[in-house]
Amino acid sequence: MVPELARQTFSLGKDARDWKVTLAQKDLIDSGPMRENIVPALYRPFDTRYSYYTGRTKGFICMPRSEVMQHMLAGENLALVVPKQHKEEFGAFASASIGTHKTVAAYDINYYFPIYLYPTADRDDLFARHAPTERQPNLTLGIVAALAKAYGKALSPETLFHYIYAVLYAPTYRMKYAEFLKMDFPRIPFTTDTKLFKKLAALGEKLAALHLLKSPDLDPPACRFEGEGNNHVEKNRKIGLRYDADEKRVYINATQHFAPVTEAVWTYQVGGYQVCEKWMKDRRERRLELDDIRTYCRIVTALGRTIELQGQIDAVYPEAEKATITFTPPA
Repeated sequence: MVPELARQTFSLGKDARDWKVTLAQKDLIDSGPMRENIVPALYRPFDTRYSYYTGRTKGFICMPRSEVMQHMLAGENLALVVPKQHKEEFGAFASASIGTHKTVAAYDINYYFPIYLYPTADRDDLFARHAPTERQPNLTLGIVAALAKAYGKALSPETLFHYIYAVLYAPTYRMKYAEFLKMDFPRIPFTTDTKLFKKLAALGEKLAALHLLKSPDLDPPACRFEGEGNNHVEKNRKIGLRYDADEKRVYINATQHFAPVTEAVWTYQVGGYQVCEKWMKDRRERRLELDDIRTYCRIVTALGRTIELQGQIDAVYPEAEKATITFTPPA
């Protein structure tokens, strides 16, 4: 298919500096195409799309960042996604797939921190034979050793991830370090209290499961899709997508809505994105399929549970800062 015909057929828009229709076509031709290259990608909070990803060229994704994303595709993994700096609402999110440019930062670049690193299959340099053959924790050994000593046992990468995740979602932490979070990566205080560490890690585990939409607390969902119609998300402001605070409803057209959706859930933000509004706005002038409806109900439920968990985290987080572990810099 010639580039201009492909552009019109699939509404691809104009070419950009780092992305062109011809490059995407070349990606398909050069790689096969191959079904296994169609992979999930976290586009925005709770919004997973699919793309064609080879990791070698700027075809479908202009900056594939294979040096990081290969570890999300090589096997089971979990990543913390955060910006190095931000302008508005701080964003942090858990992901089990590759991601895109502004996944959790509406105005800034986000960074991926996978908890495991997988061996690179196509390495052919001098040291390839000495590289690990199994996945390795993506953690600084000195810090891991210090934490194991403080808590009396070695900690799994998942446990450390969950503790960090809980801290990043503590409202007190975000308020106290608001100015620092605007300038650099978040710094994490590790409590010396083993019981408190375990409690925060357990809360962080629940939170991450909600954000991955894998939590048992999502069933049954806390809201329903109601009304007769064609499931089409209308663009018109008066009869299309809108929120009614009195009725606690998210309308997608004149007759259909999701309810109940509290105002706190409707206005909840991750990294400058108002999640409920953003997810649905990206589907305006489209028909919601059954899977879309189920997903939105689960997102509303996850955000409600997130707000509850943030309250539980904040109730104990201040204790975590009263006595923290001091890490010795490497010599």
